[in-house]
This record gives sequence, C-alpha cells and structure tokens, in this order.
Amino acid sequence: MIYLDYAATSPLRAEAREAMLPFLDGRFGNPSGLYAIGRDAQAAVDGARQTVAECLGARPAEILFTSGGTESINTATLGIAYAMSRAGAGNHIITTAVEHHAGLHVAQQLEELGFEVTTLGCDGSGRVSVDEFRRALRPGTVLASVMLANNEVGTVQPIAEIAAVLRDFANEAGHRVALHTDAVQAPAWLEIDVQALGVDALSLSAHKFGGPKGSGVLYLKRATPFRPLLHGGGQEMQKRAGTENVAGIAGTAAALAVASSGIAERSARVRGLRERLRDGILARVPGSQVNGCQTNCVPNNLNISFDGIESDVLVRLLDERGIAVSSGSACSNSTWEPSHVLMAMGVPIRRAVGSIRFSLGEGTTGAEIDEVLAVLPVEVGAARVESSLPVGG
Repeated sequence: MIYLDYAATSPLRAEAREAMLPFLDGRFGNPSGLYAIGRDAQAAVDGARQTVAECLGARPAEILFTSGGTESINTATLGIAYAMSRAGAGNHIITTAVEHHAGLHVAQQLEELGFEVTTLGCDGSGRVSVDEFRRALRPGTVLASVMLANNEVGTVQPIAEIAAVLRDFANEAGHRVALHTDAVQAPAWLEIDVQALGVDALSLSAHKFGGPKGSGVLYLKRATPFRPLLHGGGQEMQKRAGTENVAGIAGTAAALAVASSGIAERSARVRGLRERLRDGILARVPGSQVNGCQTNCVPNNLNISFDGIESDVLVRLLDERGIAVSSGSACSNSTWEPSHVLMAMGVPIRRAVGSIRFSLGEGTTGAEIDEVLAVLPVEVGAARVESSLPVGG
C-alpha cells in the first residue's frame, strides 16, 4: 500500500509503542492508587506531562490529557466560554468557517445555549483576515477559536497576530478574550511554542503525530477561566475527570518528543516530495487544479480538484490500485457533500466535489510519488467515465 492520508492518521512510532508496552502489562496500576503500582502509574503520567510541557513551551500544570483532539477542542471551547459567561464577561464567540467539524459543531451547540457566534470567512487560500477578525470583536466577546493548520488544505492561520489583536483589545475593553487554537495538524511540521503563539488553549491529537489513537492533549494556560466538561473523581488537576489512560499518555509524550525534533529537515524533505507530486499531477492530468496556498501551509498537504469526477469514485479506484488518499476531511467521508472548507474558500461546487487530499508523511518516498504519478492519469480517466460529470464545467 502507498499511504498518502497522514492527515487522517499516522502509524504508531516505535518510540511510542515502546513507551506504552509496560503499562499494557505488568505496570497496570491506577494512578489514583496509593500503593506501589498506583504510584508508579502516577509517576509515568507526571513524567509524560513534563515531556509534553517542554515540547510546547508550557508548564506541566498547564497540560491536560484527554481522549483526543475532538475532546480537547470541545473541552476548551465549552469550558472557557461557560466560565467567562458565568463571570459576566459576555457571551460572544468568534470562530471561522474553515474549522474542523469538532470546532464548528461545538460552536453551534453554544449558539443553541444562548451564546452569540460570529463565523469568519476566508480568502481563496483558506486564510482568515486579521483585520476582519479585529472588526468582529465587541465588548461582550469572551472567546476566539481559530485553528492553526487546516486539515483539508493545510493553510496556516496567523495565530500570533490574532493573539496580539486580542491583547490590544483587552487593554481597551478592560477584560480578556481567551484564544483557543486547534493545532491537531501542526506537530511534526511546525514549531509549536504556546508562548510565541500567545494562545490560552491549544488542542492536539496523538495519532496525528505517531502516537496512539484515543489520546490527546489540551494546553490550558494558567489562570484561564474554565469549567470542566467531565465531572467525577477530579483527575487531571480537577479539570478532566476519569481514570487516566496511562499507556496512551506515555505513548503520546514519546511520540510528541520525536515529532518536535528535526522539524526543519523533515519538512524540507516532505515539501520537496509534495511539490514533485503537485507538479507531476498538473503536467500529466488535464483539468486538475490546486486548492489552497502552497507557501503558507504545512508541507505535507496537497489538495487538488479534478474536473469531471466525484472524489469518492477516484478514492475507490486508487484504493483498488493500493493507493490510500482522502476526499476532503476523513471525518466526513461517510457523507457525500462538498467540503465546507473548499466552499468557504469560494471553490466552485463542481470542483469541490472532485477534490482529493494527498497528505504525505515521514514514511513517504520518492518511488511512491513516482508510482502515484504513473497510476493517477489512468484512474482519473476511469473516474471521469464512471462519474459522468462534465469536464471543465
């Protein structure tokens, strides 16, 4: 199999597997236990928390372990919005039209609960305007949630600039506006320093950077107003109840430590392969067009539309040839509808329904790219026959 869907998930790193194995067997204690194997488990969680904090430029007490990116995004957005609203700061939230569905749907839930939500658009590359963000602020704004790197087209948002706008606004308005960012697609490709970004909350998902599925991280800056989403035994410093997934936490920390090193070299190599794939497709397949910016983006993401096809048809045909790619976001593949990200970018619907996301990873080789380029023109032609959509419409 040639795997080009690293934005959906990535293989478990050897370092993560090695870190996890002891806690799947003999070291099975509950971290809340006061006896030896419980203390051993708690020490492992504490060590992992220290490692993750160092990778992100945070304090250990600011790191919470969750079940994944979706929980982290929901926990941050709901927990901060609710706490700040209860404190009387306001009930207005700003987000963007290109967020992952985990962010969009929780914003919809807050709207149903009485919050006011402003959803910002983007330009043709998927980038949000800092000036438009500034204009959306109002006295009752309490939270902004803007993703760092888009999961469908790879565009990187100006998070540090948005944070600076919020600091200026807080000085004028007399109250803070918290900033959360979905950074799920960033590890291994971008340096993540929460101090440099200026965020109050940041969400990660372990399986996107070589950790285990079902594990995630939420950075929550000290003194950020917050109400827990999960209640129970008071684990995770009273902020996220539930017995900790010790093996998953150990694997998450080990994977993030590896992903956070050698980023420049890794990104340069994979960017070269992406450009080789992009240029080869545009040269070999008529009616193909790149979606999104190719400079201000993570280096492994390539989204291309093919005229006259339905993307799920091409995904199936490539799968039959042993090539794994995605039609837009993997989390929405169960429903056939245009990508909300491409639609927000102004991509015409006929192009949007024929879009394919190729997302490369550390394991991608030049030989694999060449094989895809050899196979793709034939399969696009077959998809066009099967889809029966007009080419160039």
